[in-house]
Amino acid sequence: MGFEIRSATPADATGIAGVWAAAMPQLVKTAKGVEAELRGSTRRVVLIATEPGVVGFGNVYLPDPQEREPRLRVTVQVPPAQRGRGIGSALYQAIERAAQDAGAAKLLIVVSDDDRSKDFAIRHGFTIGRRMTHAKADLAEVPAPAPVPPGLQLVDFDDLQPAPLWVATSAVADGDPSGLSHVPEYDDWVRMDWNHPDLRRDLSMALVADGIVVSFVTTAADPDRKVIWSNLTGTVPTYRGRGLAKVVKSAALSRSREAGFLTAYTGNDADNQPMLAVNKWLGYQPTAAAWTAEKVL
Repeated sequence: MGFEIRSATPADATGIAGVWAAAMPQLVKTAKGVEAELRGSTRRVVLIATEPGVVGFGNVYLPDPQEREPRLRVTVQVPPAQRGRGIGSALYQAIERAAQDAGAAKLLIVVSDDDRSKDFAIRHGFTIGRRMTHAKADLAEVPAPAPVPPGLQLVDFDDLQPAPLWVATSAVADGDPSGLSHVPEYDDWVRMDWNHPDLRRDLSMALVADGIVVSFVTTAADPDRKVIWSNLTGTVPTYRGRGLAKVVKSAALSRSREAGFLTAYTGNDADNQPMLAVNKWLGYQPTAAAWTAEKVL
């Protein structure tokens, strides 16, 4: 076989970040951010394939204790140059065992939009589901920020306390048609999301009404590559239909350009027409696609 499957440690962060950069270069996954996740997360099983360098990565997000028959999200990533050697299958089998040990009833995974990746998922018992899109924008070409509606205040995350943002994030996550958004309990969210090294609070924007966050965009950034990734853009249900996502996201991209970043990436469910329209207005061009896939255990 030539490679070993083992649990990841913080010392593996650079190798894991390299796997992400090769497999999904549009994402922001810095070594510093990966190391913080490995040190702080108590809700994941993280495995790697080594030879002795890291040649594959897999994880499963563990369920909340009160969940019954949960659907757990799993990830398997192998750099293109290492595929076809059985690394992905070995990682997946170990990850599935960990998910079963955690009581999973279903698994959710994201696979790239190519025959080889989809065949991998189908071969391991998954049913292909929803299409996802990835898109790229040149920050030098994005339009000026959209005007702030009367009665709302535009702020960056440095001007926010974390609690109102967690409330807003919880309110929008269930509306993600892909099923990929999950908001942990508040203390875990503060530790792993609010304090994540890749989060740029100064480039993450929110609209506030009477102290309540009503719309926001969360920006992760890799200053070495001059790249940003919009982790989540959302508007609470009672404020939808007012163009607020355009306001916060255009402000975030403008801020990112002023901070010296060159390229913005984002991802969306292919049926999320309102957000796709915002991205088109901002100048995003589709670059790739992916699919969600589910498996019943």
